[in-house]
Amino acid sequence: MAFGLNHTVRFHETDGAGVVYFANGLVICHMAYEVSLEAAGVDLGDFFKATTVAYPVVHTQMDYRRPMHCGDQVYVELTPTRLDQAKFEVTYQLTAIAQSDLLLAQAVTRHVCIDVHTRRPSPLPELMERWIQRWGD
Repeated sequence: MAFGLNHTVRFHETDGAGVVYFANGLVICHMAYEVSLEAAGVDLGDFFKATTVAYPVVHTQMDYRRPMHCGDQVYVELTPTRLDQAKFEVTYQLTAIAQSDLLLAQAVTRHVCIDVHTRRPSPLPELMERWIQRWGD
């Protein structure tokens, strides 16, 4: 079951043309990622301290289908998928809340779990396995 989050586009997320600045589309997605972790019982303070493992983004992609303006109500749906022992991918669908079938944007982030001391890939810990199972396909 995918995770979903409602988001109101804020003025500071837009550019001079009045639409979401391209990089802020990923910021909105990452915000949903953080909220989904928290909703699955992950302590965000501990998670982002990265004392033993970290989850850097190694690939990202975002396609914009329709403009998003300040005040627009957007539904962000994310689905994580385990790729291998150390990697997972998160897909995002951003749709207009007023028109649930109106696709605004799609994104993907790919992450690798690494040991913070060696900087080498490390198996996903149980915490992340549970998160993937909760919100994954």
